[in-house]
Amino acid sequence: MALRFTVQGEDEQETAEGLRLLLAAGLSLAMPPRQMVGNGWMARAVPVRNTEAPTREGRGSVVSG
Repeated sequence: MALRFTVQGEDEQETAEGLRLLLAAGLSLAMPPRQMVGNGWMARAVPVRNTEAPTREGRGSVVSG
């Protein structure tokens, strides 16, 4: 499942402020503020991808041995 967090605003500044809050919460930029046809402005952020495989406990690296 892919998670996406969207910020919508009346103008670019308002949308950028909301996007800064998402980035401060640890999310990664997916789409900078863009003007949408008839719907104001929108920006998107996604969770940072973890490149390590989960262990049996659900975290960290897998160690075989």
